[in-house]
Amino acid sequence: MKWVGCSWMSILLLAACSTNPGGGYVDSPNGKPLPIRQDRNTLHQLIKNDTDRLADIEYSENVASMRLLMLKLYKRNPAEAHKSGLGTPDQIAIQVFDQVSTHQWRFEALGGAQDTAAIKLALNPQFSGDRVLALIVGMQSMLYRAHGNKSAFFLIDSIEPQNLYNAARNIEIAVWKLGTAKNARGELLLLTNSMQTDGQNLSFEREFSKLIARTDLLAFMLAEKSQRFISRLTQSISTMPFLPFR
Repeated sequence: MKWVGCSWMSILLLAACSTNPGGGYVDSPNGKPLPIRQDRNTLHQLIKNDTDRLADIEYSENVASMRLLMLKLYKRNPAEAHKSGLGTPDQIAIQVFDQVSTHQWRFEALGGAQDTAAIKLALNPQFSGDRVLALIVGMQSMLYRAHGNKSAFFLIDSIEPQNLYNAARNIEIAVWKLGTAKNARGELLLLTNSMQTDGQNLSFEREFSKLIARTDLLAFMLAEKSQRFISRLTQSISTMPFLPFR
C-alpha cells in the first residue's frame, strides 16, 4: 500500500497502546506499552511500507479488543457459553481467534452465519443459541472481510476505505442495538455496561469505541492517500440498517 507519514503511525500507535492483551506488549522508555511485532526483523518487513505496518497494527489491535470483549461478555452473560457446546469462555476464544484457518468464521452453532448475518442472530429475540459467539464472530468476520479477507498486509495489497468505514458504522449500529434489544420479558438480550456503587461501568463502551476509532482512522488515512472518496451517511444510528460492502 502507499506510503504514509510518521504522524499517522504515531496516532495509531497511541490508540494501540490502550489495549492490553496478555503477552503482546513490551514497555517503552516512557512507560507506555508498545505492541510486539513478531516479524520485525524478518523478510516480511522488506515487502511492507509504513501503511502496511500501520494496517497490521490496526488489525491486530482490533483482534485483541474483540477477544477482550468476548471474554468480558461471557463474564457478564455466563449462560451464553453453555449454548454453543464449544467449552469454557477461554476455550471458545481460542477456537474463534487462534484457529481461523480451521473454521474460516463458519460455526455450526451459528448455522455458518458470518458478518452482519451473525450480528443479526445475536440481536434476534428468537435466537436460542450463544449470542456472545454470534456477536463476536459476526463483528470479527466483518472486519476481516472489510480488510480484503486479510490479516497481514504487504505492498501488493489494497484495502477499500469505504468497506472499513461501513464496518465501523456497523459496529456502532450493533452497539446501539445491544443497549436496546430485549426479549419478550423486557430483559436485555445481552448485558454490557453496568451500574456499580461507585458509578457506571462503561468498560464495554470504551472498548467498542477503540475498535471504531482505529477502523475509522485507517479508513480515512487510506482514502486520503489514495484520493478515494468515502460516502458518509447522515442517518441516525438508531434507524440505520447495517451497511453492505462493495
